[in-house]
Amino acid sequence: MNRFPSTHILAVFLGDVVLLYVSLYATLGLRFLALPSRELFMLHAVPFSLIFIFWILAFYVASLYEPHTVVFKSKIPSTILRVEAWNSAIAVLFFYLIPVFGITPKTTLFLFLFVSFVLITLWRVFGVQFLGLRKKERALLVGAGREADRLFAAVNANPLYPMSFYSRFNIKEGDATDAHDLVRRIRQEEGTIVVIDLDHDAVSPHLPVLYELLFNRVRFVPQHAIYEDIFDRIPISLIGHRWFLEHISSRTHFGYDMFKRSMDVLLSLLLAVPTLIIFPIVAFLIWWEDKGPVFYTPLRVGEGNIPFRIFKFRTMTSMDGGRRLGESVGRVTRIGSFLRKSRIDELPQLWNVISGDLSLIGPRPEFPDLVSEYAEQIPYYNMRHLIKPGLSGWAQVHHEKPPQTVEETKEKLSYDLYYLKHRSPVLDIKIALKTVRTLLSRTGV
Repeated sequence: MNRFPSTHILAVFLGDVVLLYVSLYATLGLRFLALPSRELFMLHAVPFSLIFIFWILAFYVASLYEPHTVVFKSKIPSTILRVEAWNSAIAVLFFYLIPVFGITPKTTLFLFLFVSFVLITLWRVFGVQFLGLRKKERALLVGAGREADRLFAAVNANPLYPMSFYSRFNIKEGDATDAHDLVRRIRQEEGTIVVIDLDHDAVSPHLPVLYELLFNRVRFVPQHAIYEDIFDRIPISLIGHRWFLEHISSRTHFGYDMFKRSMDVLLSLLLAVPTLIIFPIVAFLIWWEDKGPVFYTPLRVGEGNIPFRIFKFRTMTSMDGGRRLGESVGRVTRIGSFLRKSRIDELPQLWNVISGDLSLIGPRPEFPDLVSEYAEQIPYYNMRHLIKPGLSGWAQVHHEKPPQTVEETKEKLSYDLYYLKHRSPVLDIKIALKTVRTLLSRTGV
């Protein structure tokens, strides 16, 4: 199964673009209480076209072209509203700081934001259901546990997915359900897809019978593959050693790794040079508050499980040494609180990037003691150390705060494993853009 039908993505994208221009035309009509002339429309269309480019990029950064956030009806209005807030800031900066087009449309811009919000929200909530670009295939889910529950609900709640579950077979250890009854059910319902947890012990006895469905042109898709496509993370409970051997060990990234290292050094140098200006000021403020050391250099676990020292500005009277937030014995200083909120305390890590211990993008490195603890409690935890850690990662842009429980750490690992499998320049750029958005909005504080 494809990750998401390209025709659907293209249709949603083109719908957004068309509605932006329709919104502009409608706005001008409301503004002047008359049908806008061609000259009036073109006068506004040219500058608005430039900011539309940034707006579409903002839609992309907000995951509005991904199925798990685009079409969940309960999330659409709030997501679009947040994006519109950013888009309004972009428009204001464009028109008032770069007034080269001879218009500063205060009222027009306000009306446009309202009209575009209404039209695009209606389009996303209702319009996409009538695209008719692909008939939904009928699918049966064969699985158990929380992942199966979440997958069943997400697929059936999403009008853009090319399939829907008509039923679910809840497998359990020792389940006496006759596999022949399951086959008959699939044939009666004219199902074409079986999403199945092939690694579950209870599935093995059913496979010889389910095999017969191949003659009915029924396709079998691993449950973990569908789950990964929808939720952008690897379900740890649905994978085993075979998954790593199939998806991780056989992949080579020589060209990508060389490109990424070059970009790490170049961008870190560009960022490090201007930050040198604020380093003396920050250092003085840290020392002035309690006369303590300026830097904090704890051990973290890096690529290949090799420890290294990371550089940060000190933010507490005594650092916690890797304890969980609720167990921390240190007290955050006044300047330390500001440094954390602004993420300035992370700036010295640029030198870790330049030295090669860190990358700009990758799984965040953990304390050695926590790594030892998690490795004992969480399957495959050390797999995240197959690649170089980073300043920001796929898990960080999905989790606003550091995990404080083992379950939260498992979920964080599921995103790290997704990055391990899919890392690429495109995914790195996406993480970087989402990180910038988080920093600017301070949602990650």
